[in-house]
Amino acid sequence: MTAPIVMDPLARDNAAEGALLRAAGPVVPVELMGGVRGWAVARHTAARELLTDHRLVKSAEHWAAFQRGEVPKTWPLIGLAVPGRSMVTTDGPEHRRLRALVAQAFTPRRVELMRPAVEKITAELLDRLAESGPVVDLKTAFAFPLPMTVIGSLLGVPEADHAYVRELYERFFSSVKDPAQVQQTITALNAFVAGLVAKRRAEPGDDLASALLAADTLDGADGGALTDEEAAATLRVIIAAGHETTVNLIVNAVRALLTHPDQLALVRSGEVEWAAVVEESLRWTPPTSNFLFRFASEDIAYEDAVIPEGDAVLISYNAIGRDPAQHGITAEIFDLTRDPARHLSFGHGPHVCPGAPLARLEAATALRALFERFPGIRLAVEDGELQPNPSMVVNSLRELPVRL
Repeated sequence: MTAPIVMDPLARDNAAEGALLRAAGPVVPVELMGGVRGWAVARHTAARELLTDHRLVKSAEHWAAFQRGEVPKTWPLIGLAVPGRSMVTTDGPEHRRLRALVAQAFTPRRVELMRPAVEKITAELLDRLAESGPVVDLKTAFAFPLPMTVIGSLLGVPEADHAYVRELYERFFSSVKDPAQVQQTITALNAFVAGLVAKRRAEPGDDLASALLAADTLDGADGGALTDEEAAATLRVIIAAGHETTVNLIVNAVRALLTHPDQLALVRSGEVEWAAVVEESLRWTPPTSNFLFRFASEDIAYEDAVIPEGDAVLISYNAIGRDPAQHGITAEIFDLTRDPARHLSFGHGPHVCPGAPLARLEAATALRALFERFPGIRLAVEDGELQPNPSMVVNSLRELPVRL
């Protein structure tokens, strides 16, 4: 077998690493931190095909190295690789049951009803920015609180807890943790969500968490009510995906526009829509760099590669988003006018992200309002000085200093 490509846990150059993976083939052996080995899907067509292949399953019961004890519970990414039973880690009828409960809350029609609330929260945050400028960390002051406030309101998470939730998830997604911190972070997250479940069990409210706990009464929710374990795991997924993806999407889109003034001019002039900014940003700098894991339930041959039964497979959206076979010879270029060839940055197949409509609404609303309110906005440092978030999973910056 070809020697594995060693992936950078500090994510110092996601674009270069994506190109390296893509050049090596559609499915390539990789080595993650701690010597954990697996496979990366690195091209668009391969991702479309393998994300719908029933032989690639979500349950870590099929992960041979983990079951043999070769991957310790202190591995920095264990909470992402083995996150507990939810719609993310199940397949077939069980996945459909758990997913249906969440998907009902994020249909395009229901998301559109959230637009006034998203616009109101955005305006309030921009007012605060105006008061705190002229130089601000846009990630902390704007990109994080917008989706966190929206998802927190949906789930009934008090605003006083938002900063704590952010701290927990930043540690959770980081590839750089000492062994003790791994389990401490997972334990703290579990305790927080278990507390939310217990509170909503005792005092149901007009929020999504309460609705999920009454799942047996929801239309299409076959299979009865969620157990506490299922409810907690589902809420962990919703909170993480409901804010982290959109934070990164907003940060990456703002950075792209500010470093490509010709593209920003196109959207300012009305030649392209803000929706195009969202889609091109999703493709060019996807908010999720690598998604962990699926597992081969039997040997899977794909072109020249054979993924052995029991091996772990990650989806490298870094590599897939700039695949020239899908996006042409200009795939490496940020271009708002390109034909809207479909990207896969929200996934594909049965596990495609149900919250994608909300993320798109929040990002388009945020970007339009930000650049209208602060037409002279620019980076407060050189682009080369921006520090990447040290994570193999989320693609973002530590901070985004801008001068309003």
